[in-house]
Amino acid sequence: MVPADPLQALDRVLEDSVRVHQRSDVPYGLFLSGGLDSSALLALMARLNERPVLAFTAGFPEAGADETAAARDAARAVGAEAVVVPVTSQDFFAHLPAILACLDDPVADYAVVPTWLLAREARRSVKVVLAGEGGDELLAGYGRYRQYCRPWPLRRPLRRASLLAGLGLLRAEPPAWRQALAAAEQAARREGGTRLMQAQRIDCADWLPHDLLTKLDRCLMAHGLEGRVPFLDPEVARFCLPLADDLKIRGGRGKWLLRAWLERTLPAVHAFAPKRGFTVPVGHWLAEHGARLGPLVAATPGVAALCHPDRVRRLFETLGKETALAAWVLLAYAVWHRHFIEEKPGAAEGDLFHCLAP
Repeated sequence: MVPADPLQALDRVLEDSVRVHQRSDVPYGLFLSGGLDSSALLALMARLNERPVLAFTAGFPEAGADETAAARDAARAVGAEAVVVPVTSQDFFAHLPAILACLDDPVADYAVVPTWLLAREARRSVKVVLAGEGGDELLAGYGRYRQYCRPWPLRRPLRRASLLAGLGLLRAEPPAWRQALAAAEQAARREGGTRLMQAQRIDCADWLPHDLLTKLDRCLMAHGLEGRVPFLDPEVARFCLPLADDLKIRGGRGKWLLRAWLERTLPAVHAFAPKRGFTVPVGHWLAEHGARLGPLVAATPGVAALCHPDRVRRLFETLGKETALAAWVLLAYAVWHRHFIEEKPGAAEGDLFHCLAP
């Protein structure tokens, strides 16, 4: 689908959605990451509100992980009030058991840490928070979407299962881990459309509700906040998903149409600049205490049932860029298992080492 004026059509559908989603009798704000999706919401909220938008941003002290500069530039450009919430390794070790406990399900997405801490701060000022979830899925923002002309590769959560097997950690790889993805792939193919659109549908059916929205909803509800996601308004989805592939990916860049819109609407975002690649520095934090964490994680009943304990210990002792994700997945599962399956008293009330202690 190619609208007569794609930029104008995107502007209209997004503005309508933000207008509806910010309707509230209580104070509301925005989670601003400095990325394209939340910056687009910021621009529209500023357009629609007379008072400054209250924007909450996570700040990391580690070099290469912090995105506060980009968020502050965007906030300053529209006159928003920027609230930076520090996220440190001390926060990670102190609050991770409580964070994972609020999720109910074993969601190994390290973005739960800043999301939970942002919600804890935001509750002091607002009752409703708008967030940018859904933009990557509907406008093809993930780098893996560039491979849409090839046979569709396994999506990210499944690669995590394969990651553990590839490192020789698992005793056996449970076939059930692949079944949900296979069902989503079959449903997407039945709907038709380009391979890119099918890939987006798979993520919308599985990754989006089972990870991103679970994380957002439960971290916010743990602090009495309501989360709203304007990109997932049905009208926005009906507009974005059928767009022609070259309006989504062009010149090797995903979300091309949104980038072009931001370049016109909020130039301070530098929408076509190279991706900065911000991420939560979980690997760095785990490496600080890898020798201590390894034996604790390996000894938990949940991990010991799935993995070879000696290999888990070695994994944590020799953490590097290629193995940090596997360590995080095992740690998150161990903490979740401790609280919900073993039902250890007070598992979510102390710090990480208290939770994992025998």
